[in-house]
Amino acid sequence: MSQPPNPYDVIIIGAGAAGLMCAFTAGQRGRRVLLLDHAAEAGAKILISGGGRCNFTNIGTNPTCFWSENPQFCRTALRRYTAPDFIAMVDHHAIAYHEKTLGQLFCDGSARAILNMLLAECQTAGVTIRLNCRIADVAHTAAAQPAKFSVRTSQGTFAAESLVLATGGLSIPKLGATSFAYDIARQFGLRVITPRPGLVPLTFAEDLLALMRPLSGVSLDSDAAIGRNHFRERTLFTHRGLSGPAILQISSAWQSGPITLNLLPGQDATAFLLARKRERPKAELRTILSEILPQRLAQALAPPTPDAETREPNIADLPDKTLRDLATRLTAWQITPNGTEGFAKAEVTAGGIDTRDLSPNTLQANAIPGLFAIGEAVDVTGWLGGYNFQWAWSSAHCAGRAA
Repeated sequence: MSQPPNPYDVIIIGAGAAGLMCAFTAGQRGRRVLLLDHAAEAGAKILISGGGRCNFTNIGTNPTCFWSENPQFCRTALRRYTAPDFIAMVDHHAIAYHEKTLGQLFCDGSARAILNMLLAECQTAGVTIRLNCRIADVAHTAAAQPAKFSVRTSQGTFAAESLVLATGGLSIPKLGATSFAYDIARQFGLRVITPRPGLVPLTFAEDLLALMRPLSGVSLDSDAAIGRNHFRERTLFTHRGLSGPAILQISSAWQSGPITLNLLPGQDATAFLLARKRERPKAELRTILSEILPQRLAQALAPPTPDAETREPNIADLPDKTLRDLATRLTAWQITPNGTEGFAKAEVTAGGIDTRDLSPNTLQANAIPGLFAIGEAVDVTGWLGGYNFQWAWSSAHCAGRAA
């Protein structure tokens, strides 16, 4: 059988954050790298990230900030290429940035600065980039040397010793997200943990939406929890349910059952309500609650009194037990989502290519030498706040050093 034309050492499919990083890392080793993408422009997700300013890493990155069926898997890559390593490259390119909150680093200007940096590194490393290039099929030709993989595309057939899957997950399909990485992984016998939306708003059944819809736009500091997983950030009420950083964070841990919301983290709600009952007995309950909650939320959560049709409830109208029950609702409100807003609104994809089938050192498939999977395609999902970009950089670096 004749060898496919245009051989390369490494073919990377997907010109996003992980693909670009892997491409120039391999190219810096003298590898001949071909980077393919079906989109018209590289790095589309980079450009919209962080509100257009790209939250490119988090200075607090550590393995506990990632979800996976195998939580230990990400440790090696994160240790081999760290947040300070990426920051050093950003500094080298004189890109101005700032820390926003909780260790999140954003560009002072446009996210395009990060994309331009990656493209410049690819150019320096001699990477060939082909855009608007659709993949027809991938074949494994282990018997043919030196090529082991051939990729048939709309721009021709290309061959390489190594193939890197860097096409991400299913989140934000309007940017071209597909199941390609999972499909190819399965083709080569790799297992895939069922992908699901991550960092995504949660939706609720009609009984809870009747409460939430009038509160659309209200946000407050909160603590969202599932079991031992807690995130203290803001929660936002929407016309479809709940969003905001605290909810996006906990959504990656949620698959079924209730979540617990503390609307008054760090406060003793029981002590507050009982004290106000003594100090301001004639004050309306919603007025008291407005001291510690947004006004619309205070009004929605204030329980009615028996004569609520004739007047608003005063705090003195309520027995201490009712106030204690209200305090419990404010600090341990158990609500059960009925779903999420799906991949269209998800910032990332949870699940993905099973880490049991990959090397933590190189991201190479254990059973298929030369096949690699990196970034969001893998079952490693970071918290909100730059962690998923850091996983892209770290996993891509490891693969780029080995591919």
